[in-house]
Amino acid sequence: MIRDYDTALQHIRGVVDGEPDLIANLSNIAAILKNLDGFFWVGFYLVKGDELVLGPFQGPVACTRIEFGKGVCGRAWEEKQSQLVPDVHAFEGHIACNPNSKSEVVIPITIGDKIGMVLDVDSDKVDDFSELDLQKLQEVGNIISEL
Repeated sequence: MIRDYDTALQHIRGVVDGEPDLIANLSNIAAILKNLDGFFWVGFYLVKGDELVLGPFQGPVACTRIEFGKGVCGRAWEEKQSQLVPDVHAFEGHIACNPNSKSEVVIPITIGDKIGMVLDVDSDKVDDFSELDLQKLQEVGNIISEL
């Protein structure tokens, strides 16, 4: 599956340009990414204390809080490393917020000098994400880091 990341990245840069409000920007970014082919759920979890708290998202109802190191999002935060999970049901410690989620990409996003949030993207298909998806979603994370 080929996703039009070039158009999405251009659109993201356009909507965040000159907009200082982080929540508004994250909301628009989630909406833009959700329109990419095959994205079942797209959203952000914000670091608040020792847990991730649900932020702006597009898709079905999601888990509200995730502990440090727990699930794919918590592991991305703990390891400060993006996660590409072809089959979430084979991922030890996976948190099943929605049983229809089958594969996942999580990008930790640095704000200042520490991880301030993660971008979480789910698909309802197993093995739906590639290294290209990972790379392009990391580019989205870099845009957010510079806000």
